[in-house]
Amino acid sequence: MGTTTRRNASAMKMVGALLALYRQAAGHTQRSLGDRFVIGEQQIASIEQGRRPLKPDLAEQLDELLQTKGALSVALSKMPEVDLVPLWAEEYLDREKEAIAISIYASLAVPGQLQTEEYARAVFRSRVPVYDADEIEQLVARRMERQEVLHRKVPPTTSFVIWEAVLRDRLGGQDVHSHQVRKLRECADVPGITLQIMPLGRTSHAGLDGPFVLLETPDYQRLAYMETHRGSQLIADPDGVGILTQKYAMLRTQALNTEDTRDLLDRLLGEA
Repeated sequence: MGTTTRRNASAMKMVGALLALYRQAAGHTQRSLGDRFVIGEQQIASIEQGRRPLKPDLAEQLDELLQTKGALSVALSKMPEVDLVPLWAEEYLDREKEAIAISIYASLAVPGQLQTEEYARAVFRSRVPVYDADEIEQLVARRMERQEVLHRKVPPTTSFVIWEAVLRDRLGGQDVHSHQVRKLRECADVPGITLQIMPLGRTSHAGLDGPFVLLETPDYQRLAYMETHRGSQLIADPDGVGILTQKYAMLRTQALNTEDTRDLLDRLLGEA
């Protein structure tokens, strides 16, 4: 029995656009092409719009009819599988690799740059709708690769503010939690990394609108990045970046200093 894989939506649109181009060059309408293969005008339209995948056997027949010398079949065979990293996050990941300064406020989970492999796996297993096992392992591997940015020959200056509620959760279980806190404690001693915990019980909090990231590029451009359930936003507008920069500055004053943060992590390790 064959397996069915979800395909990269952007690649599906590209293959659909190629079909539309070759169809028009051959003098066919969507209706005439659909009638030729007894699949109907709407199915051809859906394929061209990237909403329905082009099947390999149909691609071969279309290549022969439209005299495309196998172009559609080759394009189909080279399509990547489902986007494990959404397109809207790719630009941010590219900027992160080259950043000279990174500032991160995390209120939902330990930042990806500091996650253990087990904790990352627990994060991806929590996703709704669920990832399958292969997708989870690919995502975990990619997340571990991202951490290499902190170990460059000249690493970025990196600051983290993490809400204490993140550390009070037991995502993945007690052992996963203990290993994760231990890694944070080790990172707290790494030169170039500043780690601060935003404690529970405060009467004011500058980060109630959610997590965000600030980046500075090698050409000193300042960017901000925010994620939501439905996508993300890479912000280059100086006003928008400025507002988040002010919030981050306030968060650092509200959070525990680096020495008190180490003490809190030590206490959490003692409780584990």
